[in-house]
Amino acid sequence: MRMAFDQAPAAERPALYRRFAEQIAAPLRMEHRFAESDERKRVAILVSREDHCLSDLLWRWRSGELGAELVGVVSNHPDHAEQVASLGLPYHHVPVGEDRRAAERQALELLGEVDLLVLARYMQILSAEFLREAGAPAINIHHSFLPAFVGADPYARAHERGVKLIGATAHYVTEQLDAGPIIDQDVTRVSHRDEIDDLVGIGRDVERLVLARAVKAHLDDRVLLDGARTIVF
Repeated sequence: MRMAFDQAPAAERPALYRRFAEQIAAPLRMEHRFAESDERKRVAILVSREDHCLSDLLWRWRSGELGAELVGVVSNHPDHAEQVASLGLPYHHVPVGEDRRAAERQALELLGEVDLLVLARYMQILSAEFLREAGAPAINIHHSFLPAFVGADPYARAHERGVKLIGATAHYVTEQLDAGPIIDQDVTRVSHRDEIDDLVGIGRDVERLVLARAVKAHLDDRVLLDGARTIVF
Protein backbone atom coordinates (compact mmCIF):
# COMPACT_ATOMS: atom_id res chain seq x y z
CA MET A 1 0.00 0.00 0.00
CA ARG A 2 1.08 3.56 -0.73
CA MET A 3 -0.66 6.45 0.99
CA ALA A 4 -0.14 10.15 0.32
CA PHE A 5 -1.36 12.70 2.86
CA ASP A 6 -0.89 16.32 3.85
CA GLN A 7 2.22 16.86 5.90
CA ALA A 8 1.96 17.28 9.63
CA PRO A 9 3.80 20.29 11.08
CA ALA A 10 7.52 19.58 11.30
CA ALA A 11 7.53 19.66 15.11
CA GLU A 12 4.83 16.97 15.26
CA ARG A 13 6.33 14.50 12.79
CA PRO A 14 8.69 12.60 15.13
CA ALA A 15 5.79 11.84 17.49
CA LEU A 16 3.56 10.86 14.54
CA TYR A 17 6.16 8.48 13.17
CA ARG A 18 6.71 6.97 16.62
CA ARG A 19 3.00 6.45 17.23
CA PHE A 20 2.55 4.85 13.82
CA ALA A 21 5.41 2.44 14.49
CA GLU A 22 4.11 1.48 17.92
CA GLN A 23 0.35 1.40 17.33
CA ILE A 24 0.05 0.20 13.73
CA ALA A 25 3.27 -1.17 12.27
CA ALA A 26 4.35 -3.28 15.23
CA PRO A 27 1.00 -5.05 15.86
CA LEU A 28 0.64 -5.81 12.13
CA ARG A 29 4.33 -6.73 11.71
CA MET A 30 4.41 -4.15 8.95
CA GLU A 31 7.45 -2.97 7.03
CA HIS A 32 6.98 0.75 6.47
CA ARG A 33 8.70 4.03 5.81
CA PHE A 34 7.78 7.69 5.52
CA ALA A 35 9.04 9.78 2.58
CA GLU A 36 8.93 13.56 2.60
CA SER A 37 7.73 14.74 -0.80
CA ASP A 38 9.51 18.09 -0.54
CA GLU A 39 12.95 16.52 0.01
CA ARG A 40 14.84 16.48 -3.27
CA LYS A 41 16.84 13.30 -3.83
CA ARG A 42 20.46 13.51 -4.97
CA VAL A 43 20.91 11.81 -8.35
CA ALA A 44 24.05 10.95 -10.31
CA ILE A 45 24.14 9.80 -13.94
CA LEU A 46 26.60 7.31 -15.42
CA VAL A 47 26.92 7.26 -19.21
CA SER A 48 29.16 5.98 -21.98
CA ARG A 49 29.24 7.22 -25.59
CA GLU A 50 25.53 7.13 -26.50
CA ASP A 51 23.92 10.31 -25.22
CA HIS A 52 20.21 9.98 -26.04
CA CYS A 53 19.18 8.99 -22.50
CA LEU A 54 21.59 11.48 -20.92
CA SER A 55 20.30 14.35 -23.06
CA ASP A 56 16.71 13.48 -22.23
CA LEU A 57 17.36 13.35 -18.48
CA LEU A 58 19.26 16.63 -18.58
CA TRP A 59 16.34 18.30 -20.36
CA ARG A 60 13.86 16.92 -17.82
CA TRP A 61 16.09 18.04 -14.94
CA ARG A 62 16.51 21.55 -16.39
CA SER A 63 12.76 21.90 -16.92
CA GLY A 64 12.07 20.85 -13.32
CA GLU A 65 10.25 17.69 -14.34
CA LEU A 66 12.49 15.31 -12.39
CA GLY A 67 12.21 17.17 -9.11
CA ALA A 68 15.65 16.02 -8.01
CA GLU A 69 19.10 17.45 -7.36
CA LEU A 70 21.47 16.33 -10.10
CA VAL A 71 24.92 16.16 -8.53
CA GLY A 72 26.98 15.22 -11.57
CA VAL A 73 27.71 12.94 -14.49
CA VAL A 74 30.38 10.23 -14.64
CA SER A 75 31.51 8.76 -17.95
CA ASN A 76 34.22 6.44 -19.17
CA HIS A 77 34.52 8.73 -22.23
CA PRO A 78 35.09 12.50 -22.50
CA ASP A 79 32.46 12.97 -25.23
CA HIS A 80 29.71 14.76 -23.26
CA ALA A 81 31.82 17.12 -21.16
CA GLU A 82 30.81 20.27 -23.06
CA GLN A 83 27.10 19.46 -23.02
CA VAL A 84 27.06 18.79 -19.27
CA ALA A 85 29.31 21.73 -18.37
CA SER A 86 27.03 24.10 -20.31
CA LEU A 87 24.36 23.36 -17.69
CA GLY A 88 26.71 24.10 -14.81
CA LEU A 89 26.97 20.46 -13.76
CA PRO A 90 30.16 18.56 -12.87
CA TYR A 91 31.37 16.10 -15.52
CA HIS A 92 33.83 13.45 -14.39
CA HIS A 93 35.76 11.50 -17.00
CA VAL A 94 36.78 8.23 -15.35
CA PRO A 95 38.39 5.85 -17.87
CA VAL A 96 37.90 2.16 -17.13
CA GLY A 97 41.06 0.19 -17.82
CA GLU A 98 42.38 -3.09 -16.50
CA ASP A 99 41.93 -1.96 -12.87
CA ARG A 100 38.14 -1.70 -12.87
CA ARG A 101 37.89 -1.43 -9.08
CA ALA A 102 40.18 1.61 -9.04
CA ALA A 103 37.91 3.34 -11.56
CA GLU A 104 34.85 2.46 -9.48
CA ARG A 105 36.42 3.81 -6.30
CA GLN A 106 37.32 7.04 -8.10
CA ALA A 107 33.75 7.43 -9.35
CA LEU A 108 32.35 6.92 -5.85
CA GLU A 109 34.73 9.49 -4.40
CA LEU A 110 33.84 12.05 -7.05
CA LEU A 111 30.08 11.62 -6.67
CA GLY A 112 29.94 11.52 -2.88
CA GLU A 113 26.68 10.64 -1.16
CA VAL A 114 23.77 10.10 -3.55
CA ASP A 115 20.25 8.70 -3.30
CA LEU A 116 20.04 7.24 -6.82
CA LEU A 117 22.40 6.21 -9.61
CA VAL A 118 21.04 6.26 -13.17
CA LEU A 119 22.85 4.22 -15.80
CA ALA A 120 21.92 6.17 -18.93
CA ARG A 121 23.44 3.67 -21.38
CA TYR A 122 26.55 3.13 -19.25
CA MET A 123 28.23 0.25 -21.01
CA GLN A 124 30.24 -1.08 -18.09
CA ILE A 125 29.33 -3.86 -15.68
CA LEU A 126 29.26 -2.60 -12.09
CA SER A 127 30.82 -4.87 -9.50
CA ALA A 128 29.00 -6.12 -6.43
CA GLU A 129 31.45 -4.12 -4.32
CA PHE A 130 30.55 -0.90 -6.16
CA LEU A 131 26.84 -1.48 -5.65
CA ARG A 132 27.33 -2.09 -1.92
CA GLU A 133 29.66 0.87 -1.41
CA ALA A 134 27.41 3.25 -3.37
CA GLY A 135 24.73 2.77 -0.71
CA ALA A 136 22.01 3.77 -3.19
CA PRO A 137 19.82 1.97 -5.72
CA ALA A 138 20.81 2.09 -9.38
CA ILE A 139 18.49 2.03 -12.40
CA ASN A 140 19.61 0.67 -15.76
CA ILE A 141 18.05 0.80 -19.24
CA HIS A 142 18.48 -1.63 -22.09
CA HIS A 143 16.69 -2.76 -25.21
CA SER A 144 14.16 -5.52 -24.76
CA PHE A 145 15.82 -7.87 -27.24
CA LEU A 146 17.59 -9.36 -24.23
CA PRO A 147 18.14 -12.24 -23.87
CA ALA A 148 17.31 -13.08 -27.50
CA PHE A 149 20.02 -10.83 -28.98
CA VAL A 150 22.73 -10.47 -26.34
CA GLY A 151 25.96 -8.71 -27.22
CA ALA A 152 27.00 -6.39 -30.02
CA ASP A 153 24.79 -5.20 -32.90
CA PRO A 154 21.45 -6.44 -31.54
CA TYR A 155 19.51 -4.25 -33.98
CA ALA A 156 21.31 -5.75 -36.96
CA ARG A 157 20.43 -9.25 -35.80
CA ALA A 158 16.87 -8.17 -35.01
CA HIS A 159 16.59 -6.80 -38.55
CA GLU A 160 17.84 -10.10 -39.94
CA ARG A 161 15.18 -11.95 -37.98
CA GLY A 162 12.43 -9.55 -39.06
CA VAL A 163 11.27 -8.51 -35.60
CA LYS A 164 7.93 -6.74 -35.40
CA LEU A 165 8.33 -5.11 -31.99
CA ILE A 166 11.11 -3.03 -30.45
CA GLY A 167 11.10 -2.37 -26.74
CA ALA A 168 13.06 -1.20 -23.73
CA THR A 169 13.28 -2.27 -20.10
CA ALA A 170 14.29 -0.18 -17.08
CA HIS A 171 15.22 -2.14 -13.97
CA TYR A 172 17.09 -1.90 -10.71
CA VAL A 173 20.70 -3.05 -10.91
CA THR A 174 21.69 -6.17 -9.00
CA GLU A 175 24.76 -8.36 -8.92
CA GLN A 176 23.13 -10.53 -11.58
CA LEU A 177 23.52 -8.85 -14.98
CA ASP A 178 20.30 -7.37 -16.42
CA ALA A 179 18.15 -9.40 -14.05
CA GLY A 180 17.10 -6.84 -11.43
CA PRO A 181 13.49 -6.00 -10.58
CA ILE A 182 11.75 -4.39 -13.57
CA ILE A 183 10.35 -0.88 -13.07
CA ASP A 184 9.08 0.05 -16.52
CA GLN A 185 8.83 -1.36 -20.04
CA ASP A 186 7.40 -0.33 -23.38
CA VAL A 187 7.31 -1.48 -27.00
CA THR A 188 6.59 0.01 -30.39
CA ARG A 189 5.78 -1.73 -33.66
CA VAL A 190 8.22 -1.88 -36.59
CA SER A 191 7.95 -3.46 -40.00
CA HIS A 192 9.94 -4.78 -42.95
CA ARG A 193 10.15 -1.21 -44.25
CA ASP A 194 12.44 -0.21 -41.38
CA GLU A 195 16.17 -0.49 -42.01
CA ILE A 196 18.74 -1.03 -39.27
CA ASP A 197 19.25 2.72 -38.71
CA ASP A 198 15.47 3.12 -38.38
CA LEU A 199 15.37 0.39 -35.73
CA VAL A 200 18.20 2.04 -33.82
CA GLY A 201 16.42 5.40 -33.83
CA ILE A 202 13.10 3.91 -32.78
CA GLY A 203 14.83 1.96 -30.03
CA ARG A 204 16.51 5.08 -28.69
CA ASP A 205 13.16 6.86 -28.49
CA VAL A 206 11.67 4.01 -26.46
CA GLU A 207 14.71 3.84 -24.19
CA ARG A 208 14.49 7.56 -23.41
CA LEU A 209 10.85 7.35 -22.43
CA VAL A 210 11.10 4.15 -20.40
CA LEU A 211 14.15 5.30 -18.44
CA ALA A 212 12.57 8.67 -17.68
CA ARG A 213 9.38 7.02 -16.42
CA ALA A 214 11.34 4.64 -14.21
CA VAL A 215 13.50 7.39 -12.73
CA LYS A 216 10.48 9.61 -12.09
CA ALA A 217 8.58 6.77 -10.42
CA HIS A 218 11.52 6.11 -8.10
CA LEU A 219 12.00 9.78 -7.27
CA ASP A 220 8.30 10.08 -6.48
CA ASP A 221 8.53 7.09 -4.11
CA ARG A 222 6.03 5.15 -6.22
CA VAL A 223 8.08 1.95 -6.46
CA LEU A 224 7.86 -0.81 -3.86
CA LEU A 225 10.11 -3.86 -4.01
CA ASP A 226 8.38 -7.18 -3.60
CA GLY A 227 11.10 -9.81 -3.80
CA ALA A 228 12.32 -10.02 -7.39
CA ARG A 229 9.54 -7.81 -8.72
CA THR A 230 8.24 -4.30 -8.18
CA ILE A 231 4.88 -2.73 -7.48
CA VAL A 232 4.66 0.65 -9.21
CA PHE A 233 1.88 3.04 -8.18
